[in-house]
Amino acid sequence: MKTAIIIIAALVLVIFVLYYLLIGRFIKPELKIITLEKPIDVIGLEIKTSDTDIYKDVSKVSKKFNALKAEHPIPHLKEPWQSINISNNYNEQTREFTYIVSDAVTKVDNIPEGLTHYEVPAINYAVFPIRPKSKFAWGITMGKMKSYIFREWLPASGYKPSPLIGDFELHDERSLGKHAEIQLYVGLSQ
Repeated sequence: MKTAIIIIAALVLVIFVLYYLLIGRFIKPELKIITLEKPIDVIGLEIKTSDTDIYKDVSKVSKKFNALKAEHPIPHLKEPWQSINISNNYNEQTREFTYIVSDAVTKVDNIPEGLTHYEVPAINYAVFPIRPKSKFAWGITMGKMKSYIFREWLPASGYKPSPLIGDFELHDERSLGKHAEIQLYVGLSQ
């Protein structure tokens, strides 16, 4: 019995240390409020998912999106590149929402088979930097940030969520390298 307790305590300690090394503690981010001057056109692939399924679904939809792009390249990609992942139509009761993996484009025509055009609206956004401690922590860091934004920051901010869009992740050259960063844009209304 004593040996089992020691083993369990050691495992808990290892899990705690790994969590801290890979994830770290949550630090409230600096943010800025911006107005997107014009809409962003994107071509992408959408799925229906939920708070519990998003971690496995994002990998599936990304693989499918990349396979479709390899088969039918997206014309008029924005340079420098921008990948935009949109979360929209969140249902508080079911905790389900639409998730769209997409690439920004400069012009919309000849949409490749299997993909769809979406428009990120030109509205006010709160922009939060997402900087995971490690590459393994993207999903957990994003989840913690969204929880903070929608449960703490937004209710206390004086803003309301936009009915036009939930939020979107902007992946660009900052998303690469040792100190990777994503910009999370949260749609706002007064």
